[in-house]
Amino acid sequence: MKDTLNLRTFVLVDNMQPQYAAITGTVVKGDVPLAGMSQLYIEMAPGSAVYSLMNEALKKTNAKPGFQIVEREYGEIELHSFSPEDVKQAGEAVLEACGLSLTQRQKPIVVSEQIISNIDAYQAQMINRDGRLGSILVPGESLFIMEVEPAAYISIAVNEAEKSSDVKIITFDPVGKYGRMYISGTESEVRAARDVAMEAIAKIEGR
Repeated sequence: MKDTLNLRTFVLVDNMQPQYAAITGTVVKGDVPLAGMSQLYIEMAPGSAVYSLMNEALKKTNAKPGFQIVEREYGEIELHSFSPEDVKQAGEAVLEACGLSLTQRQKPIVVSEQIISNIDAYQAQMINRDGRLGSILVPGESLFIMEVEPAAYISIAVNEAEKSSDVKIITFDPVGKYGRMYISGTESEVRAARDVAMEAIAKIEGR
């Protein structure tokens, strides 16, 4: 089975920011992550491979599981801990179990990105009603929308954006074919967050 594994995503979030952690905590089905924790996302194909990989990580480390999701094509697991070493060891355990190295992970690409300035009140309401998990989008704010592939890499883009700028996270989704993030604020803060998010994705190396 090792010969058929495709490591789509392997990403470490070093220090979960308050908004990012709070939104993540609303969707996990396992241990709840908190701000200040380190986090590991792994996305694999075929999807069912993540069950044995999660088992290895939990048996060999003290990292706690947030979720394991198996979709039609991909599987995804999340682990976290206040100890960065626990999370690092969990990642090493997974890579060893599947016989892969970090260089074999898929390099993310930005599928689309846009900034909408001075957002209209009607559009703000539609976005707020469409699966919002975080803050409220207020008319007149600027909105940055970003899509990446593979999906789970959006996690580090969101976290780094919050870390660097005074923005609101409206929502983000690290599961599926594309990962998406929606953040809002003043024009200058949103543009600064956009630059940081783009840089975070560009810095990730892989095949």
